[in-house]
Amino acid sequence: MIRVILPMHLRTLARVGVELKLDVEGPATQRSVLDALEARYPMLRGTIRDHVTQQRRPMLRFFACEEDLSHEPPDAPLPEAVASGAEPFFIVGAIAGG
Repeated sequence: MIRVILPMHLRTLARVGVELKLDVEGPATQRSVLDALEARYPMLRGTIRDHVTQQRRPMLRFFACEEDLSHEPPDAPLPEAVASGAEPFFIVGAIAGG
């Protein structure tokens, strides 16, 4: 079981609370977590990753265990604490301004 925390706008879209719990097939990676998330909440398809390239949207970041995982390869294993459910996988909306 993987714990996922979404930013408010995606929580509203998916009509969920602060934290989601997902069963992930195979090893826990960014790709497997996002695949499970989009399968369970199809309204999130295209909001976190581009429909065609499957790359992370530029204004979203991924964090786990106090580390920015946004630029890690999508098939790299997530930290063991995330895979075990001890720590959540955060999807965070980037803050921009001028």
